Amino acid sequence: MSLVTLSLGSNIDPDTHIRLCLDALEDTFGTLQISRVFESEPVGFNDNRNFYNLVVAFDSDWTVGELQAWSKQLEIAHGRTPDMVKCSSRALDIDLLTVGDVCATIDNVTLPREEITHNAFVLQPLAELLPNQRHPLCGLPYATLWQRFDMGSQRLWAIDFQWRGRWVSQADPAPKKASVR
Repeated sequence: MSLVTLSLGSNIDPDTHIRLCLDALEDTFGTLQISRVFESEPVGFNDNRNFYNLVVAFDSDWTVGELQAWSKQLEIAHGRTPDMVKCSSRALDIDLLTVGDVCATIDNVTLPREEITHNAFVLQPLAELLPNQRHPLCGLPYATLWQRFDMGSQRLWAIDFQWRGRWVSQADPAPKKASVR
């Protein structure tokens, strides 16, 4: 068994599609570890609809190819087509981030996924979910990578999100304002 991490994203009816994806993941792989859900501004997209992003982790003995094929089939079931433009809106985007400590290209999937260290919408939820887990390639804990991360122009914020009758995510409380005396 290996710990598998996936990045999930949606900017078309994201409440519905993220919930349905979590249902399919839990029904297929069992107990999930789920990060908070973040809303983020699109990076490199022409469409200005914000994304919902999160990371899930679970144990699996599936191969990289099997995990990738399952993920792509679920994306297709949610309306994604293989000929879609790379930076177009999508109901569901599932990216395989890591499978245990694998550092290789297997079945046309490069692990660990490069996005981990480049996109806040991947690294922040991953660092919150698995802070002490080490990045398979550089060996640093995800929490350390997040502390060192330069946000640049990327913006994201935690949102309230329920799934199967429980809170998966809650927005950060509003910053307290200084009281005027």
